[in-house]
Amino acid sequence: MNLRDLRYLLAVAQHRHFGRAAAACNVSQPTLSSQVAKLEARLGAPLFERTNKWVAPTPLGEEVLVHAARAVAEADAIVALAGARDPLAGPLTLGVIPTLGPYLMPRVFAPLRRRCPALTLELWEDTTDAVVERLRRRQLDAALIATPAAGDDLVERPLFHEDFLAALPPDHALAEGDGPVDEAALAPDLLVLADGHCLRDQALAACARPDPGGWSLRATSLETLLNMVAAGYGTTLVPALAAEVHAGRRDVVFRPLAGTGTGRRIRLVSRPTFTRQPALDALADLVTRVPPKAV
Repeated sequence: MNLRDLRYLLAVAQHRHFGRAAAACNVSQPTLSSQVAKLEARLGAPLFERTNKWVAPTPLGEEVLVHAARAVAEADAIVALAGARDPLAGPLTLGVIPTLGPYLMPRVFAPLRRRCPALTLELWEDTTDAVVERLRRRQLDAALIATPAAGDDLVERPLFHEDFLAALPPDHALAEGDGPVDEAALAPDLLVLADGHCLRDQALAACARPDPGGWSLRATSLETLLNMVAAGYGTTLVPALAAEVHAGRRDVVFRPLAGTGTGRRIRLVSRPTFTRQPALDALADLVTRVPPKAV
């Protein structure tokens, strides 16, 4: 028994005539009659009374037709659901690291809404390890991170390079002039994020500074770091997107770095089996089209 046979039964019941039912199903009358007869033989009882002029369901046939109609309707609903499943519609859950999300995503929301009005972007902000783990567990559809994703179970798309800038108190010696700052000169009083943030490791590597270990001045957000800098507690490295957002501050001075290529590569990471790739294509395209001015 298959859906085709059930459709034949429903057509016969509707048209009360094998010839008209066959025409409605786009098959020959012998084919339809044969399939109905095989189904009756399998069930061990006739489903239709037949005369030369009309066809009518038997009592058993009436009951079978109820189930047949339900089965065909459910199958059609499944097909319709799959066909209506626009990859650019519905929720898209995106993990993003906290040193990127607040500065990048406001640039992306409006153009993404215009391009994909039926798409709903749901953000989950956490450290790199946390968002990658959620991605592997299928709790996220994709993630925006700034370090390579290890393993063959994920694929990544490089999006853009984001420079680092030095953030200095206005009265700091390195804040004088407009020239670039030597990264090594920042090392003595460099403020960094807490363990687990990729920007922490990147900043320490850029300034050739060993891990400060139990050093007390470690923050969990860029905003806190910048406020520490403004209060004169030290210096830090800030990604270009964040520096652009805070460019109007008078209590923090931003300077380019002397080293070439000092920064990070932003990438979009997903599972290779993710079925809504057009949504990721649209997101990746918009991110690369709306870069920060400092990038």
